[in-house]
Order: sequence, then C-alpha cells, then structure tokens
Amino acid sequence: MHAIIVSAQGGPEVLEYVEHPDPTPGDGEIVVDVAASGVNFIDIYHRSGAYPLNLPTSIGSEGAGTVSAVGAGVRDVSVGDTVAWANVLGSYAEKAVIPAGRAVPVPEGVSAEVAAAAMLQGMTAHYLTHSTHEVKEGDQVLVHAGAGGMGQLLIQLAKLKGAKVYATVSTGEKEKLAREAGADEVLGYDGFAEALRGKIDVVYDGVGKATFDGGLEVLRPRGLMALYGAASGPVPPLDPQTLNKKGSLFLTRPTLIHYIAEREELLRRASDLFGWIAAGQLRINVSHRYPLADARQAHEDLAARRTTGKLLLIP
Repeated sequence: MHAIIVSAQGGPEVLEYVEHPDPTPGDGEIVVDVAASGVNFIDIYHRSGAYPLNLPTSIGSEGAGTVSAVGAGVRDVSVGDTVAWANVLGSYAEKAVIPAGRAVPVPEGVSAEVAAAAMLQGMTAHYLTHSTHEVKEGDQVLVHAGAGGMGQLLIQLAKLKGAKVYATVSTGEKEKLAREAGADEVLGYDGFAEALRGKIDVVYDGVGKATFDGGLEVLRPRGLMALYGAASGPVPPLDPQTLNKKGSLFLTRPTLIHYIAEREELLRRASDLFGWIAAGQLRINVSHRYPLADARQAHEDLAARRTTGKLLLIP
C-alpha cells in the first residue's frame, strides 16, 4: 500500500509518497481501507514542525473507509463496516491502522467521503458552538474565515441554534459562499473591528495573528474569544490585564482532543453531525479532491488560502 510520510519536518516538499507493506492490526486496533482522508491545518502544523512529531511518521488526522481487518479484543467493529475517525495520525494512506475506540460508525445516508470531510472540522464546530460557548437564540456571533471549511460549518451550526452570524472573508467569491452557508452579514477583514465594536457575544477565530486584536475589540463585556487556530500565524503573548480593561473578557485556546476524550462524547458529537447531514440540516462543502500522491499540492493550496470548503485526498 502507499502512504504519505514525513522524514524531516519542513515545507510541502518533505511530504513523500512511498510504498509500505500492508499493515496488520494489533490488540484493540482495526485496519481500514481508506476511501478519503481530510486535509486540515493541523496537518500543516505536523508537517512543518509547529507541532513536533517523532520521525519518520505518516501524517493526516482524519478519514473514513471500510474495515478490512480487526485485531484481538475488538468487539464493536466488524470487517465490512464503514467507519470514520479524527485525531488519529496516519490517515494519509491507502490503509490506516485505527484504535477501535476512536472509530465511529457511519450511518446509511452518509457517504464515506462526506464522513471523512465532516469529522475533524465538524466535531470542532460542534464543540465550539455547543460546549466552549453554548450558542443561544439571539446571540451575536462572529466567524472569521467564513468561506473556509470550518467557517461554513460554524455559520451553519450557529444559525441552527438561532444566532445572528457575522462572517469575515477576503473576496467577493468567498462572500457568496459565506452567505450561502447562512451568514446574516459578511464583512472584509479591513474595518470589521470598527463596524462591530462591542456587539459580539462570541468570536470564533481560526485565523490568529491577523484578526486577534480586532476580535477582542468587537466583544461585549464578558464576551468570549475562542481562538481555535492560527492560519495567519501565532498570536503574540497577551497580558491578562487586557481582558480586564476590555470588559472582563474570556479567552480560550481549545482543541478537539479534549472535547472527544471520552468515547461517549465522541459518539455523541459524531452522531449529531451525521444526523444533521442525513436530514439536510448541515451541508458539507467538499470543494477540492486530490489524488493521495498530490498531498503536496493540497498543502500548498490550503496554506496559500487558494481554496474554499473542505479538501480531501483520495487514495
């Protein structure tokens, strides 16, 4: 089988398309014939060294496919099942070894490709809108990068909860996508802080350095900044007194793994997502599909913000 490995961290050029022997499952593990692997910014952080890894390693944190083998002690997963996963390294491959406890069943009515596209970003959007800040009817919500895969999901879930949603984008084409996702108002990055100053209950920011200061300006007293990513670069150190001066603000830097640490919570979030997708309440916009061998191009396109929606690698 083929996989993408990283032997030295760096730019997209370090992604190697190599051939490996087919894997076998260990105790509590399954092997999945991968139908699709999601491409996410965390993969760029793993590749670049922003998140150090033990090398060499296969990367990719999300996917879906058909179970082809099960290891000893696996009881709830069988050969032939369609499953999906997130936060499991090694997903950029034709066959992936997955801990059985991290695999979730994909129901009828949801394709493996859609499941792969939904898992990491979908569950992130779920915990941000249902746990980090439980969006309520009438909340004023700001979603940065509203045309991206995460942005479109956050807009949709916040609207399902009854919020008024503002989104930022960089182009007219991206404005159209954010509005199609349900954004009530769409703004450019220049001047968004002045336009929304003091109006917003929660800011969902995956952009980071370029938008962070402005995001604090738009929050109401006791508002929440959920900084879940740093596509434009890391945010500089912040004096906590700043949060006091701007209205006793809350700041959190959450990550998905802590919101799906227990299997019950993982299954609940995934079940909600797949239910909304099957019911037509949540649309997954898969905008780009690349052959597995073209992982380098996918990383280049994502980093350069040449894409909208979700990117998939197809083995």
